[in-house]
This record gives sequence, structure tokens and C-alpha cells, in this order.
Amino acid sequence: MKFGYHEDCLAHTTGYRHPESADRLRAIRQALAKKHGVEYVAADPATDEMVRAVHTDAYVESIKEFCAEGGGDWDSDTVAVEATWDAALAAAGQTVWAAERALAGDDGRQTPFALGRPPGHHAVADDAMGFCFINNAAVAARHVIDEGDAERVAIFDWDVHHGNGINDIFYGDDDVFYVSTHEEGLYPGSGDIDETGTGDGEAYTMNVPFPAGCGDAEYLAAIDELIAPALTAFDPDLLLVSAGFDAHRHDPISRMRVSTEGYGVLTDRLREFADRADAGLGFLLEGGYGLDTLAESVSMVHEVFDGREPVMPEEEPNDRALDVIAEVRDQGFAGVEE
Repeated sequence: MKFGYHEDCLAHTTGYRHPESADRLRAIRQALAKKHGVEYVAADPATDEMVRAVHTDAYVESIKEFCAEGGGDWDSDTVAVEATWDAALAAAGQTVWAAERALAGDDGRQTPFALGRPPGHHAVADDAMGFCFINNAAVAARHVIDEGDAERVAIFDWDVHHGNGINDIFYGDDDVFYVSTHEEGLYPGSGDIDETGTGDGEAYTMNVPFPAGCGDAEYLAAIDELIAPALTAFDPDLLLVSAGFDAHRHDPISRMRVSTEGYGVLTDRLREFADRADAGLGFLLEGGYGLDTLAESVSMVHEVFDGREPVMPEEEPNDRALDVIAEVRDQGFAGVEE
């Protein structure tokens, strides 16, 4: 794979014992150093214009000033330093690069993966939260649409937390289809099944809030029974994967049971979908806080594009997950059979 990476993302320091640290990128880089076919690209940072396309002017000015004055605690878990704004611009720029390269036809071993931090999917239009300052996926999706490079963009967020920021930014839009699989009741507490969009955006947001304890079989069932059919009907030019790896069974802050091999299975399914749909495919880093499991999981995604065939789960999805899938199916998404 081609990995977007910028040293500025290491300068966003969050303090002792904060789970979202620069060590996350260091661990990924160390693991990828052992793999074949890894290439790094330092893309340009996002511009203010790109950021203001999805964030309010007042918020952008306030967070820039906050960082310029040395930062501090924006809220109880979102920490900034002077270098944070530049790091956030770098992370967003990597995601724009990934979207552009995917649309330009980079696939197979050239498939782009943006390794930026801070993550982005919790950042709403007018606020930072949940370790996030700029909504990286939203910036990239809106940019390629506004530039005329794509008419429709799908974002699949498999982070264990609901990406409330992406959800809210595109909630009334019909040119971005947002899908989230997440642990029910976990931070930030949003992402209910009946959150499906409003106005022109009705039925262009899909939330799959799984109960704790779901793993490979349940996530694969969601893709096969809900996500792939809905996205096939949407017919996107680009699929961006907001790839958080904190649903891993050994991640310290969730109760989900996805395995490293399971992330390979999910990746393979999405690659197959993108090939069938003739859609560009790009990945961007969100969460994942166990350094070993994060590094192993990103490496697994890379290995799938380097020729590895992941092992399918043998177990069947549990009844609680199947109930959630049935409820989502009842929401009336195009392409999803009731």
C-alpha cells in the first residue's frame, strides 16, 4: 500500500498516559518496516479553505487561536498544544491525498492509506471532541465533490465509537452516504438505528449499533447483508474507510471482539465491493489504542493488498447482532431487502 504520513503528526502531544499518543504512529511504522511493498508519501497539509468547507469559520478561528496560545484542555479528553493545529492540517491533508489518489485509480498494491493523527470522526462542524479537531474524512469527501472529482462519496466507519461528526456534517446531504458500525452505548452515545438522515439526506446515513461482544462474524454479516447492498444502490465514485481498530478484541477501551484476521476479512470484502462498483478505495486512520493490536491490524490491511487471503470466521453471528441487522434493514434503505 501507499501510506500517507507526515512528521508534523508526531508533534501533537497529548501528555502522559493519554491513549491517543504519537506512539500509535511509531508502532505502526515499526510494524510496517517488516513488510514488503510499503511506500510513504508526505502529502501537502489541508488548506483553510478545505477545512472551512465542513467546519464553521468561528470554530476554525477559535481552535487556531487556542493552539497559537499554547493549547491546553479543550475538553476533558481533547488536549491541544501549540503544534496541534499544524498536525491536524497534516492529518486532513493526508486524507485528501488518499481520496484523490483513489479516484485517480490507485488500487491493488498502490491503494492509499492515510496515517494521520489526531483522528477526526468525532469533530463536528463547530467543535472539537473525542481527541478530534478536524474531521478528516469529511474534509476529504467534501473536497473531492466540490472539485468535481466525484459526484458521490461513501464513508464506512468501522471504529468502535460512533463517528458523530461525520454523521452530523452530512446528515442532510445526498451526495455522501455515511455508514457506521459501533458499540452501542459507548462514547459519544449517538448513532441510533433510527438516525438515517434528514431532508435530502434521508436514508443516506446508516448506523449499526452492535451490542458489546460482537466480532468477526457479526461485522462481516453487517457488510454482506446491509452495507454492501446499500452502497451498491448508492453507486459511489469513492469509498473512504474510517479505519479505527479499537473494536479489536484486545483493545483496552472497548468490549468488542474483532480479531486481527477479522480486519483482513473486512478489508477483503470492501476491496471486492470497490472492484465491482468501479469505485476508488482509500483508508484513513481513526482510533485504536492497543499499540500492538493497532500495528498488527494496520499491517493486516496492508497484507491483504499485498496478496494475503484472510481466513473467514467459522462462527455464526450471534442473535443479538442479527436483531440489530434486522432493525436496520427495516429502515428502508435502497438496495437492502426487508
